[in-house]
Amino acid sequence: MKKVTKIGVMTSGGDSPGMNAAIRAVVRTALYHKIEVFGIMRGYQGMIEDEIFPMESRSVANIIQRGGTILKTARSKEFMEPEGRKKAYANLEKRGINGLVIIGGDGSFRGAQIFSNEFDIPCIGLPGTIDKDIAGTDFTIGFDTAVNTAVEAIDKIRDTAEAHDRLFIIEVMGRDAGYIALHSGIATGAENILIPERKTDPKEIIKSLEEKSKRKKLVNLIIVAEGDDFGGANELSDYIKSHLPSMETRVCILGHIQRGGSPTCLDRLIASRMGYHAVESLIEGRHNVFVGILNNRMNYTPLNEAVKKKQRISEEWINIVKILAS
Repeated sequence: MKKVTKIGVMTSGGDSPGMNAAIRAVVRTALYHKIEVFGIMRGYQGMIEDEIFPMESRSVANIIQRGGTILKTARSKEFMEPEGRKKAYANLEKRGINGLVIIGGDGSFRGAQIFSNEFDIPCIGLPGTIDKDIAGTDFTIGFDTAVNTAVEAIDKIRDTAEAHDRLFIIEVMGRDAGYIALHSGIATGAENILIPERKTDPKEIIKSLEEKSKRKKLVNLIIVAEGDDFGGANELSDYIKSHLPSMETRVCILGHIQRGGSPTCLDRLIASRMGYHAVESLIEGRHNVFVGILNNRMNYTPLNEAVKKKQRISEEWINIVKILAS
């Protein structure tokens, strides 16, 4: 097996708080082992367009506390085509880069798997996504920050909801995964939590609101993931207004505020730990896996499995929601 002597590091797909901490860990761990490191700007698109530069220890100074990613990120249609991947590989080859660390989600891992198979270059993935939608890890970089951002916003919304005796429907991110909605909803005492993993019955929501109204419970929060099968917050609001016109209803869509901000301590720690183990994996010959953490131990999942599996929300969480919101 070829010894990895030069590593490229990139961020791809949606940004998430903690990506900079992961970049920092990759760069400094590689340099500690006398391995050259190159930053690749704007993900796979930057690889194709040769936006690749050498990184030193000072390149990652004072970034651990910053949100976003200093390497930028972009989606690349060109990389989906064989010709685009050939261009990307040629740019790596001329610099002697023979190992890659890709910080991103399952789409980024899918690209890494194809690229590695075609050009025999070892790749390590780090799960950087606020959605926590990758099986094989208890944590993804950015999820904790996104949830805390949502919780802080929802707590403030509850204050005004109580002042006016209103129903607030709050939409959080989560196109295919409901973890942000689930965690922030439980943490803020939401009465209903709607997630993509469970089919939403709008009649049950109406029934629940009517029952709470009889008990003179006039303040209600409904947290809905943007990927819920019934639709987002606006669609749900229209439905409720058509059935309960006397109920004062307001909608708040949190949007991209959840992606930004300084990463929490937890996100900085897991990003640093994962970045360190990404480089160690390349050195040890553990290739084409993504680095996760399960039960506080490092877990290595083959990239081809990572792109097929999704995190499942356990029935325990569903029961907790049902009981605590009653």
